[in-house]
Amino acid sequence: MKEIGISEFRARCGALLKEVYTSKQPLRVMRRGEPLVEIVPPTPVSNRRNFLGSGRETFDILDNNIVGPIIDFT
Repeated sequence: MKEIGISEFRARCGALLKEVYTSKQPLRVMRRGEPLVEIVPPTPVSNRRNFLGSGRETFDILDNNIVGPIIDFT
């Protein structure tokens, strides 16, 4: 894990955050030789569906016919 002083972190904050994001390696910020904070890359986001696509399975159950009747009265 890369360690960096707080003064250098303040001076290069944006570039260091981009480096953590692209390299996927954490960064430890130190103050007076003591760890202050650890910056870690984000965890992968699960494949979430958007709201409009959330009812897709319901349309499959209805055989993709959203206009016709659900129950056959014959």
